[in-house]
Amino acid sequence: MTQASKNLPLPLEGIRVLDATHIVAGPFCSMILADMGAEVIKIERPRTGDQARNRAPFIKSDDGQQISSRFLGVNRNKKSVSIDLRNTRCKTAFEELVRKSDVLVDNWGSGAFRRLGLGYERLSEINPGLVYASITGYGDSEGLSGPYSNRPANNLAIQAMSGWMEITGEPGGPPQSVGDNIGDSVPGVWTALGIVLALETRRKSGLGQYVDMAMYECMVSHIESNMNFFQATGSNPGRSWDRLTTAGITFRAKDGYVVLAGVRTEERMRELWKVTGREDLLAGDARYLAGPGMDAQFYQEHIIPAIEGWSSQVPKFQVAATLSEIGFSMGVTQTMEDLDNCPQLAARQMFVDTGDTLGGIFRGVKTPTRLTACVDSPAGRPPILGEHNADVLCSLGGMTTEEVAELEAEGAL
Repeated sequence: MTQASKNLPLPLEGIRVLDATHIVAGPFCSMILADMGAEVIKIERPRTGDQARNRAPFIKSDDGQQISSRFLGVNRNKKSVSIDLRNTRCKTAFEELVRKSDVLVDNWGSGAFRRLGLGYERLSEINPGLVYASITGYGDSEGLSGPYSNRPANNLAIQAMSGWMEITGEPGGPPQSVGDNIGDSVPGVWTALGIVLALETRRKSGLGQYVDMAMYECMVSHIESNMNFFQATGSNPGRSWDRLTTAGITFRAKDGYVVLAGVRTEERMRELWKVTGREDLLAGDARYLAGPGMDAQFYQEHIIPAIEGWSSQVPKFQVAATLSEIGFSMGVTQTMEDLDNCPQLAARQMFVDTGDTLGGIFRGVKTPTRLTACVDSPAGRPPILGEHNADVLCSLGGMTTEEVAELEAEGAL
């Protein structure tokens, strides 16, 4: 169904978010909120800012300036205030910002804001309606601490701890991580959802709350099929050819790989051998017509090589299209270049072009939630460090322009 018009406001319009986060998990969360209409004020350290600002790869301008593509990718539609929360005047201004905001997000580690005297207990006194979401490795709320609660965490540590690496990789080889930082981005999505749910409770009650988000738990919740397997069998799912063959088979095309994941009925297998020019296999060994559950070794040693006799001479997208026509669910192992040029993503308008702060354009991936009756999400460029100091601190933080200038000279802003 196509929406006749797009005139409803974005759902978080009028919500102000203080984004005291860095790297990926927190910024990914707050970017979702910003895309959905929230005013997001990024709280950064003076001079250095978000650590991601200094992480390669960089986009460079002709005059030698550079900006991190990793920073650009998760910080669109935000303002930047660089402020030293150890400075008494800056701390007071931050508390004023909290008083006038709806949400605070931080991912600086267990107890980081409490040690600054800015824990939830203090901030909720200033603003009882505040929704304070904290992203830590293993959780950080009273009564829910465990043996890992004070441990630092990052993407790879969380992928390992949550079971993802144990089931990823080639059978017989070592555990491997998933190739992107899903240990950060998945918790970012769950935190955005937690914030929206807490805002709904506030709408009903008038009260905010502390939202305790553990990266570990977010990732464990996404390994449910393997946990369900364990609950049913008592066995640990492993990196085995049997499991891979049951799920689907991967084979070579002329320019990459494709995945055949559809149900392999005898009828479809017959069509497969006709398409690939191997009708000779139809009257021979019955195992060539068997589906999932058969000997994985036979698949690896005979069926996949037989398919590759055809597929290795055919471009991957053509292989996928041909086998889709006979009922298989096909996938192409796409590169980043493939994704960047994908006609499906283009038709779905999944990319957003923003400024890169150097005078150029940066292409980012949109938030995939499609609210078809709402106006389009904004496409504001990511902020320069401290770009909105005077604007925000003078209008919301209770500072004068003279104070801002003095604090900037001192290095506190």
